[in-house]
Amino acid sequence: MLTPTVRRTLAPRGQTPILETWDRHDRISALSAVTVSPKRRHLGLYFRLLPDDTNVHGEDTVAFLKQLREHIPGPITVLWDGSNIHDRSRAVKKYLAAHPKIVTERLPAYAPETNPDEDVWQHTKHGRLANFAPEDTWELRRVLIQELDRLHSRPDLLAAFLRHAEVPVRMKKLSG
Repeated sequence: MLTPTVRRTLAPRGQTPILETWDRHDRISALSAVTVSPKRRHLGLYFRLLPDDTNVHGEDTVAFLKQLREHIPGPITVLWDGSNIHDRSRAVKKYLAAHPKIVTERLPAYAPETNPDEDVWQHTKHGRLANFAPEDTWELRRVLIQELDRLHSRPDLLAAFLRHAEVPVRMKKLSG
């Protein structure tokens, strides 16, 4: 949303930090996934930002799954929560029935800490973009793309998100 996530910050003594913003509720909805290659143990982050002020629907999930298929040609196992836009949607059920190489597993209900993708957004919204007050959704979109692209090139952080979620996968030793 254009309304910033306000976090505690540092400022010179006696100079209260001020976020120049106004009450705007424009937003960008997104779909994303942390990926692990089963052979090379390579970590990745894929995302899709929707048009301004739209909600995610089953058709958007199908478009995202198609995007993943373009980048990941082999079998895919998708771990996701029980949201209606996932495997409960009629459009998603139809797509999955036509693509048996995509298998889905549901994460435990009411347990966002088991989903490494939640850490992606926690890190981005409450860490990197804390106190960020964009002028409009164009600026928010530009910065979101920069941040998510940065995370895509940080396998150490993606590995930390997987470890935090206690996803049982073996990863190659990351150098650095």
